[in-house]
Amino acid sequence: MTLTIGKLAKQANVTIETIRYYQRIGLLNEPIKPATGFRLYPSAAIARIQFIKRAQRSGFSLKEISELLSLESGHCTDVRHIAEQKRQQIDNQIKHLTALRNVLDGLVKGCQTEPFSERCGLIDALSKQPSQSPGSSSKPIKSS
Repeated sequence: MTLTIGKLAKQANVTIETIRYYQRIGLLNEPIKPATGFRLYPSAAIARIQFIKRAQRSGFSLKEISELLSLESGHCTDVRHIAEQKRQQIDNQIKHLTALRNVLDGLVKGCQTEPFSERCGLIDALSKQPSQSPGSSSKPIKSS
């Protein structure tokens, strides 16, 4: 079974622009356009697009997805290595976000202790140099 780009988009639950983008970056092959008519995509393109979308929802970037697709099956060790790197990256993001939440908790708590002050403690705290802000250690939190 072959599909036009519109039917492919509908069955894969993406937009035509998404398909074109995936083609431009090499995640999806673009069929040759016949002299008359429309490009026809194989039905396997649906599964490939769905793989890409599931991988994105799992936190993989399009570059990482391209790497996974180039490995296919039979390279479980390589795929596991990529997944372990992604898990470590997510763990680092969680630590960073937890630190940010703790800083914000301190700022919010400061606002709650003096809610009717003439000046906003949160704005004042954020206006200070990183080494002077409440809840911070001697090192400022790096943003990525």
